[in-house]
Amino acid sequence: MFDRQAQALLRPVLNAAAGWLVRAGVGADALSWLGFAWGLAAAVAIAWQAWWLGLALLLVSRLLDGLDGSVARLTRLTDAGGFLDITLDFLFYAAIPLAFAVANPTANALPAAVLLASFIGTGSSFLAFAALAEKRGLADTALPGKSFYFLGGLTEATETIAVFAAMCVWPAYFAVLAYGFALLCAITTAMRIVWGHGRLKDRGPI
Repeated sequence: MFDRQAQALLRPVLNAAAGWLVRAGVGADALSWLGFAWGLAAAVAIAWQAWWLGLALLLVSRLLDGLDGSVARLTRLTDAGGFLDITLDFLFYAAIPLAFAVANPTANALPAAVLLASFIGTGSSFLAFAALAEKRGLADTALPGKSFYFLGGLTEATETIAVFAAMCVWPAYFAVLAYGFALLCAITTAMRIVWGHGRLKDRGPI
């Protein structure tokens, strides 16, 4: 819901940092892998109940995830890079709820499972529409320059990172946050199904 505003706010800083990285010879794919590695480190820290370390690693991971796209746009956007970026992002999003379940299986296993199930809905609706939008040549006017058509909703990357951060700050409330965010993800999935089906249906077969 707030991805467009967040990207507009951060773009000048990310572009400045990306310019320095390009001059230093750092590529977008390397940043994608590095961001993923920091994300996995965050998950390990959370699993060990090192909440504040996990939060710090998580934020660094997402900063690197923002930088890879900025570097790619300053150099060359590739399908391979877009595929790597989105795949590693989804693995990161799955790793954090799993880490909370490992940290406290008794209290967190069920809400983590519910949250991960809700991520299947948002992820599948996002990727399915993106594939068909590419097939039909639909342009994303909200977030241009992305490798995929980004369907909006109540739960985009900005909201997900904010909830993950809140979970690290208030780990005792993980279940409440997980169930609440899962509900928002379910609403987002329903919105995407209705909107996406209507958009593709209106255009007819290809």
